Amino acid sequence: MTTVDAHHHYWQPARGDYTWMPMDNPVLARPYDPSHLAPTLESHGIGRTVLVQTAATVNETEYLLGLADATSHVAGIVGWIDFEDVSDRQVLARLAHHPKFVGVRPMIQDIDDVDWMLRTDLEWAYRAVVAEDLAFDALGFPRHLENFLSLLQRHPDMRVVIDHCMKPQIADHTPESYDHWASGMSRLARETGAFCKLSGLVTEARESWTIEDLRPYVDHVLSEFGAERVMRGSDWPVCRLRTEYGDWLAAVRILTGKLEEEEKSRVFGGTAIEFYRLEP
Repeated sequence: MTTVDAHHHYWQPARGDYTWMPMDNPVLARPYDPSHLAPTLESHGIGRTVLVQTAATVNETEYLLGLADATSHVAGIVGWIDFEDVSDRQVLARLAHHPKFVGVRPMIQDIDDVDWMLRTDLEWAYRAVVAEDLAFDALGFPRHLENFLSLLQRHPDMRVVIDHCMKPQIADHTPESYDHWASGMSRLARETGAFCKLSGLVTEARESWTIEDLRPYVDHVLSEFGAERVMRGSDWPVCRLRTEYGDWLAAVRILTGKLEEEEKSRVFGGTAIEFYRLEP
């Protein structure tokens, strides 16, 4: 089985375009590059990764592609273009020629306007993603579920993966918040072809999280999407706000323990390889 980390990050805060990053946070506000993660990947037998953007600039995407060129374990890059600038259609076409450029991710979770994704002046970008045969990473919160459903139904040919299970409110779990998230995820699973990343859940949980805090959310995603549409990601180094790489990996192995071996093979590698069309 080829094991893939379908979602992680590298960054250099000195670059200056990580506007979301709290610069007084000792976990986040420091450089992370391949040399920091490679020993951990090797120790856990993870041979390939998907590196995902964290800055809303094309310059950061170029930086990540440079890292990918020099790093054997990085098999794919999910980058960024400006959906509000139609001239970036040419930028997307250029980036798509890079063999490790596999998709784009607008940082929708950081945009105040919950309806931003449905603006008619952004339609060119979704059509371009389809035309270039790229993937779209859907980054949002439960408040975005309904609009993502509308967007995906509007563009059924776009390959979409939901990042971090749409960040459910695990720390502030209530029956109402869970039902809202669960029903929205069920509709995305049943009414669209979206995939889902089993990642980012620990940072939505309380600091003293347990496996049982996460279980209802993981069980729901696996039940609704099926292993053939679920991929494991670490969200490293963001996950370090709550746990270390190996501990999250161990938690996912426990949470997927009831799956058949073929299903585990999908979650831990096969789904990501197929979805992102990672080269051998």
